Amino acid sequence: MTSPLNVPATQARWSPRLWGTLLVLCAAMFLDALDVSMVGVALPSIATDLDLSTSTLQWIVSGYILGYGGLLLLGGRAADLLGRRRVFLIALAVFAVASLLGGLVDSGPLLIASRFIKGLSAAFTAPAGLSIITTTFQEGPQRNRALAIYTTCAATGFSMGLVLSGLLTELSWRWTMLLPAPVALLALIAGIKLIPHSERDNTHRGYDLPGAVTGTAAMLLLVFTVVQAPEVGWTSARTLLSFLLTALLLATFVIIERRSANPLVRLGVLRSGPQVRAQLGAMAFFGSYVSFQFIVTQYMQSLLGWSALQTALAFLPAGVLVALSSTKIGDLVDRFGTPKVIVTGFALLVAGYALFLRVDLHPRYAAVILPSMLLLGAACALVFPSLNIQATNGVDDDEQGMVSGLLNTSIQVGGAIFLAVVTAVITAGGGAEGASSPQAVLDHYRPGLAVVTGIAVVGLLITLPGLRRRAAAPQPSRVVATSAGVPTAEKVVVRD
Repeated sequence: MTSPLNVPATQARWSPRLWGTLLVLCAAMFLDALDVSMVGVALPSIATDLDLSTSTLQWIVSGYILGYGGLLLLGGRAADLLGRRRVFLIALAVFAVASLLGGLVDSGPLLIASRFIKGLSAAFTAPAGLSIITTTFQEGPQRNRALAIYTTCAATGFSMGLVLSGLLTELSWRWTMLLPAPVALLALIAGIKLIPHSERDNTHRGYDLPGAVTGTAAMLLLVFTVVQAPEVGWTSARTLLSFLLTALLLATFVIIERRSANPLVRLGVLRSGPQVRAQLGAMAFFGSYVSFQFIVTQYMQSLLGWSALQTALAFLPAGVLVALSSTKIGDLVDRFGTPKVIVTGFALLVAGYALFLRVDLHPRYAAVILPSMLLLGAACALVFPSLNIQATNGVDDDEQGMVSGLLNTSIQVGGAIFLAVVTAVITAGGGAEGASSPQAVLDHYRPGLAVVTGIAVVGLLITLPGLRRRAAAPQPSRVVATSAGVPTAEKVVVRD
């Protein structure tokens, strides 16, 4: 299945319509990345305005992540079955409506619901948009050029989200929710006119809806149980029953995948050591960073008294470093191999989190905050592309999409689960809301930061065994964008 605009690898100039199509797809990825980063700085203002507890507040982040990660695999299959253009445009329209509703609601549950719907829609726009690129631009320099532009927009969205959030939150946190709506609407109108029609894959035997339902339900229930456990008790009948039901759902998911003619995840792929390390490493990496951002934005605004804009600018060096170095990582991987690059990145990640543990009630930007952000930016630039390359190396061409979807799912679900765990830690014993002094508030945040550091250490330990394996021959790589909005690289393949 190919696009009517399919561009030969030898064609040097792109038509205006081709540029327009690419820009529409870039706008959608820009919005996905923007939404991941923009909400973080606005959380303290949202909590104050809607009177939300810390445990409820984290669901504004987790709702989007779970919606995104839960249906990424199904989103890719739906694009193949129903048509990439149709799936992309419908999901983009839903994203615009959910953005509008998110800025108008006056209750925490409704805001969380709008964020969850936005995550679901992004789970369909991301794989559909990327597959439109891979079927429009042939493998080689033309596709690499298109993907480089696509990735730059993702990195820019992630970095600009922090600054835009700071600026808009100075007016009202609602503007951070409303901003994506008009951008998505303009992209939708342009997409209707510019994105080419593509044939449906009538030979496709279907997609694994039972697997998608059971897998998503299991992840939702797991995170809900972890979040609620501190309030109802870790050994309470409700908590134990929820964990048991989660295990049953996961077991059902495994049975469905083993028997399905078209499974969402071919379980045999997880017999590979590098594959398992890539998946678990992705969970640890993104889970630790989302949790870190959740704690630090509250620390900076609640304890240091920084404005939303000051908080955003404090995070900006990490995002800028990722954007500037995103196209250079492929050369490092070719020279040293993914295991060494991943381990180095995780070591920098641990160092950045450990350094931030030195924060106190007085701003120490030059000595603690800035060095921590630079370490985290360098770690992000090294780890995310390398994990993607490792996950896709040695995988058959007809399973590349499945493995890429699995990696993105691991990223999003890992973020949701570890954020829930860290939130449970900082809200234990009454949490920061019940603290009697600023120092007591910091004492509640510090164990959460220690857990974040511990998650990164676990990620480092998971990836270390890869150093014992003989480095494989370097694979050609390309730059693409993960669902978190952070640049990655993967082997160039065409499934259609």
